[in-house]
Amino acid sequence: QVQLVESGGGLVQAGGSLRLSCAASGGTFRTYTMGWFRQAPGKEREFVAQISKSGVFTNYGDSVKGRFTISRDTAKSTLYLQMNSLKFEDTAVYYCAASRETEILLVSTVGYWGQGTQVTVSS
Repeated sequence: QVQLVESGGGLVQAGGSLRLSCAASGGTFRTYTMGWFRQAPGKEREFVAQISKSGVFTNYGDSVKGRFTISRDTAKSTLYLQMNSLKFEDTAVYYCAASRETEILLVSTVGYWGQGTQVTVSS
């Protein structure tokens, strides 16, 4: 089974940018649909973005469309999330997710989770 380790979180001012990375090991990276979820204090975990096994197709949550970009590097077995124009409401723990399913839009469809990385946006 695949293991996922996120990195790249931190503190950033509103309007700034961060890039999250998720290193995958223990599985064949290209056989997993990959995604990012986030969870703010007191809120449910929510979908942020997903990318298909081939890397061709992507989907985004409405709140991040046009600001975040998901990508994957099969050679490095790494998933990325480029976050631009960050807002205070983007503050959350961001989780890398993997699934053997075609889509990974719901928490229930996730087979594997990373440990999470904190992103804090100051207003």
